[in-house]
Amino acid sequence: MTAEISQRFDKAFATLEGSVAEGRIPGGVLGFVDGGGKRLTRAVGSAALTPEKRPMTSETWFDLASLTKVIFTTERILALAQEGVIDLDQPLAVVIPDFRQYDPTCWERQVTFRQCLGHQTPFPAVEPIYTYGDDPERLRAFVLQREWKRLETSVYSDINFILLGIALERLSGKPLRALDPGPGFAFSVNPEKTAATERCTWRGRVICGEVHDENCYALQGSGHAGLFGTVDAVLDHAAGLLKRDAADDPAVKLMREPLSELRTHGWERPYENWHGGAACSDATIGHTGFTGTSLCVDFERGHAWTLLTNRVHPSRHTESGIMALRRRVSDLINGAE
Repeated sequence: MTAEISQRFDKAFATLEGSVAEGRIPGGVLGFVDGGGKRLTRAVGSAALTPEKRPMTSETWFDLASLTKVIFTTERILALAQEGVIDLDQPLAVVIPDFRQYDPTCWERQVTFRQCLGHQTPFPAVEPIYTYGDDPERLRAFVLQREWKRLETSVYSDINFILLGIALERLSGKPLRALDPGPGFAFSVNPEKTAATERCTWRGRVICGEVHDENCYALQGSGHAGLFGTVDAVLDHAAGLLKRDAADDPAVKLMREPLSELRTHGWERPYENWHGGAACSDATIGHTGFTGTSLCVDFERGHAWTLLTNRVHPSRHTESGIMALRRRVSDLINGAE
């Protein structure tokens, strides 16, 4: 690792330290990796404040939240397309024939895999699915048979990836949590080694070692959330993307291919005030997770960085400044002053 990169990393980490010192977030881990796998990682603050305080370390596991969408679900959908098992431009109803089965001409049955990957559907951003019952199979039936409100414009929607997750279950014949989460990742982790998230009013406890996302918890596995990992697991995945891109991997090409001004297949691309900052190249993709996680891969510069925090601990209802922190860290990593 060059001295310049180390200095940039130090400045970025100092910004993270400042957020912890100000009490905006309990703790975090910053990681950087190049295409050869050389990396820098550093931790600060607390993995948990309550019920018992625990220090944050570079070995701490995180609830990656919506990074699940890109690290797990997008990877598997694109792999199936590459194998010819699915056609990205076919409707999900080809794999899920009972989707809105009582209205064969409805718009939901026309939604394609590619549209879901790129959040180019009229589905609402989110729905409190967990409030409709506590049987995961009945909740899946609810998702599939509900007459969804159709928005006039497309938004980033968890529903897209909940449906992609159901499609993966149908194609594999297994529940998502029984599938391989990928090297270094898990769907179930030791709470004593995991960053705590929120004190959940619905579950009546501080969430640690179980998924924070209410819908994923109720569904007992979903394509939009549920993956856990350490900073090294996330960096290994990012380094793998850089290597695959150098080898002209078709799936990575799709991850880089714009589907809109904001999105590619699964990922975000740079736009004004996005979480990846203003100093990254146009050949960058990234994503965030609600719990306080983020990952960016800059293919032009040949490096990637991840910021993992527990910003929702013990409550999401505070001003953590996470978006400004993500942008500033990203800019410093990429040489901005």
